This record gives sequence, structure tokens and C-alpha cells, in this order.
Amino acid sequence: MNGNSDENSGSSPDLIRKFNEVRSKAEKVGYSLNPDREFTMELINSLLINKERYGYEACPCRLVTGPKEDNLDIICPCDYRDGDVGEYGCCYCGLYVSEDVAAGKMGVSIIPDRRLQEIEAEGEIKPGDIRAFPAELKLKCPVFRCRVCGYLAARNSPPEKCPICGATEERFEKFIG
Repeated sequence: MNGNSDENSGSSPDLIRKFNEVRSKAEKVGYSLNPDREFTMELINSLLINKERYGYEACPCRLVTGPKEDNLDIICPCDYRDGDVGEYGCCYCGLYVSEDVAAGKMGVSIIPDRRLQEIEAEGEIKPGDIRAFPAELKLKCPVFRCRVCGYLAARNSPPEKCPICGATEERFEKFIG
């Protein structure tokens, strides 16, 4: 799909604008959008519906519960996208795909819900987790991690905008400190 008006005939200007925005951001970080155009446009339309419904673009394939702060991890692109695409070739909802999936060299399978897995393991620090470092290695200021791309910033507050992916301040979490 190249975003030409012929391919998007019948789509609203908002949907076409959002499609171009999502595609541009995906390509910027090395992903492709699902090559099934109709499916992709339905997902992007669902993002717009969720934006109107909740005030943010929650993943259309996940259940929004509680306040926005409880759902930051499922705002598209969700925190689980990179792991899902790396391991399964596409994200949980199927919007973002790897080059192999986009080229038809690899199919997709059922993807387990990483969000549910994290909730189940909450509070558990695994071996090798940086949060388990001894106190003498602690930094003078906290480290904030971009939940979208993993960018780390050691400073007293998160950056207003991620310099790598452009995510807003609210998509950062205190990672260390």
C-alpha cells in the first residue's frame, strides 16, 4: 500500500491522514504495516474510535479498564509491540508486522497476551533485570524509560518528547531510582 488516493477511495480524510501518520512512524522504526489493506484500515479506524471514546488511541484488540494511567501500556504502539514483532512477526493486533511478514515470507500465528503475562508476574524481578542492581550502582538521578521504543533518559523528570520515537512524556516510566 502506498497511500495513494486510489487505494484509499471511500476512506475518510481523517482515516487516510491517520493511516499515513501510522505508516510513517512504523517505517521510521523499521516496521511495516500489515499488508492486508482492508484489515489495516479497520484497525486504524478502531484507533480513531478509541481516541474519541477514551481520549487516547488504545489498541483495538485489548480491553481498556480504569483510568488512562492504568492503560498507558496499551496505547498504540503498545509496550508489547517490539517483543511481539520480534518473536512472532507481528504485534498482538496485527497492525505492525516484520519485513518477512510484509513480504509474505513468513505467516503469523496466535500471539500470547504479554500484558496478561506481565500482570501475572507482577512484582517478580527476574535474574539479569537491571532493577536488581546493588545500591552502590544506583545513579544520582532516576532513569526514565520510553515505553514505546525503550529509550533511556537519566534525569530528574522524563523528557517532554522521546528523541527517538516522538512518544509523549506520559509514555515514559521510571525505570531506575
